[in-house]
Amino acid sequence: MDGLMQQRTRTRTRAAVAAALVAVTAATVGGCGRLNPFSYARPTVSTTFSPTPDPGGTPTYGAEPTDAYSPTYSPTMATYDPDGRSDVRGSGCDFSNSLHEFTYRVSVTNTSLSDTFSYDMEVDWMKARPADGTSYGRHTRSISVAPGATETYTARYTVNQSSFARFWFTCEVRRAEKSRM
Repeated sequence: MDGLMQQRTRTRTRAAVAAALVAVTAATVGGCGRLNPFSYARPTVSTTFSPTPDPGGTPTYGAEPTDAYSPTYSPTMATYDPDGRSDVRGSGCDFSNSLHEFTYRVSVTNTSLSDTFSYDMEVDWMKARPADGTSYGRHTRSISVAPGATETYTARYTVNQSSFARFWFTCEVRRAEKSRM
């Protein structure tokens, strides 16, 4: 009896799936707007018949399209986030005792494949112990990056001090304001 029950369940399931497929197919072919994944307006065609023969002696038949679909394109530009810090990577945060100079290697990648962007950069060398928000130095620069390209430069800040006690610092890209060129 158990096998017969399983067979009936399978038969009912198959029947339900088949009915659903028929309903979806009928709705799609029938023009159900909700199932049209592209939601295009469907053109309508009116056929006219002229019972009066034209000068050639044959009746004329013509198809005149009405409300035909024609796509319109908006020249709207893609939006972008003006905070370009997610496009920036930094490495090599360093200080040279002999040169009295902070350095930080900065790479800026423009992920757009069509637009050139300008980035107004600001790099800070911040006090790390204690991290109290004190800045040892700041470097600013504007850089233009072509579509799909990466530009790399070294940010530098020279300290006007002759001797240094041991200190801790961090490098931080504080600003990378992005604007379309």
